[in-house]
Amino acid sequence: MIPPLLRPDTEPWRTPSTWWPRLAAATAHLETPLAAVSLEAFSHNAYDMLDRAAGTTIRVASKSVRIRSLVDAVLALDGYAGVLAYTLPEALWLAETIDDVVVGYPSVDVTAIRELASSPELASRVTLMIDSLDHLDFIDEVAPPGTREDLRLCLEIDMSFVTRPLGHVGVWRSPVREVAQARRLAEAIERRPGFTLVGIMGYEAQIAGVGNRPRGNPARAVVLDWMQTHSVAELTDRRGAIVEAVGRISPLEFVNGGGTGSLESTSADASVTEIAAGSGLLGGHLFDTYSRFKPAPAAAFALSVVRKPTPRMATLLGGGWIASGPPQKDRTPEIVWPEGLELQAREMAGEVQSPLSGAAAAELRIGDRAWLRHTKSGELAEHVSEVAIVSGDEVVAMVPSYRGEGKAFL
Repeated sequence: MIPPLLRPDTEPWRTPSTWWPRLAAATAHLETPLAAVSLEAFSHNAYDMLDRAAGTTIRVASKSVRIRSLVDAVLALDGYAGVLAYTLPEALWLAETIDDVVVGYPSVDVTAIRELASSPELASRVTLMIDSLDHLDFIDEVAPPGTREDLRLCLEIDMSFVTRPLGHVGVWRSPVREVAQARRLAEAIERRPGFTLVGIMGYEAQIAGVGNRPRGNPARAVVLDWMQTHSVAELTDRRGAIVEAVGRISPLEFVNGGGTGSLESTSADASVTEIAAGSGLLGGHLFDTYSRFKPAPAAAFALSVVRKPTPRMATLLGGGWIASGPPQKDRTPEIVWPEGLELQAREMAGEVQSPLSGAAAAELRIGDRAWLRHTKSGELAEHVSEVAIVSGDEVVAMVPSYRGEGKAFL
C-alpha cells in the first residue's frame, strides 16, 4: 500500500549527482529491468498540478499512469476526482472501485458494451465518449434501447487549431468542431431513447502535449509560442459557445478539457469544469521542454549492462520503451545516470538492446546499471509487472502495474 501523498518541503531531484545514486542504492537489491517511482517526487508533481489548475478539478488520465495504486493515491487528494480511462474494458475494471469513470475514446467492444448495458451500477458509474450518431447506432445494435440500462454520454468536440500559415495543428479526433454541429448532435441525442448526454470533452493537444521550448531550436519556440497563444484564444471562444448551446439542450454535469501541459490556460477557461491530466504525475522527459512548469522526475527505470562491444562502449539489455506520437528522438527514453552517456544514432533504444557511448561508457562494467526516463508516462508500466515505490533511502512498497494485474487493454 502506498503511504498518503504529502507535499514535500525540499526538492532533492534538482541535484542529479546525489538524486540518482540514492535511487540506485535504494533499489540495488531488485533485479533489472526495474521501474521505480519516488514518493516525494510523485507527491510534488501531484500538488504542483493542483496549484497550476488553480481550483479546477483534475480528472486523472489513467492511460498516462497505468498503475492503479498510484491512481488511487492521487484520487485521495482534494482537487482530484474521477478517472478518464482509455478503453471501455479498462473503465469497467476501474469502475469496480471508482464511481466516476469517463471513457476517453469511442468504443466498439461488443462484449464490454453489453456488460455495461446490463449493469445498473456500471451504467451509473461509466460515461461513454461519442462524436457521431454512428456511435449510437452501433450501441443500439449491440444492446437495443428498452432492453438495457440508460447509458451516459460525453460529446467530444475538436479543439485543434486551424490557421493559414500552419494548417491543421493538433490531433485528428472528433469531426464535431462548430457550434451548429454540436447543437444538432445534442438535439439528436436528446431524441434518442436510452441515452443521456451528461458531458462535453475537448482536448487541446497542440498546447497540452507540445512543449514550447524544444531543445536546440529557438526559432521553433517562437512559432510555438505564437501558435499556442492564438490557439488558446480561439478555442476558448469556440468551446464556450458550444458549451452554452449544448447546455440549453441537455443539462451538463461536466465539461472536460486540456491536459498536463495546459493546466494554466484550460483552468482559465470559464466553460471548463475539469481538466484531464496524468502524465505530469510521473514527470516524463517530454515535459522538460515546457516553459510553464518543471515536473520532478518521479519515475525512472534501470537496465543492466550485458555487453562491452568495445572498451569505450556498453550495451544495455532492452530499452525500447517508446512513447506514442511521431517516431522521433523525443519519443525514446533518455539516459539520465550515469551522466555522459548517449544512445547510438543508428540503433537508439532497442527492443532487445541499447548500445551506449560517451565518456561514462568506458567506466561501465558487465552488471552495472544505467537509469533512464521515459518520454510520457504510460509506456513505462507496459514493460514491468511491478513498480518500486521509493521514499527516502528505501523501497516502501512494491505495487503492480496494469500488466502485473494481468491487464492489457491496448
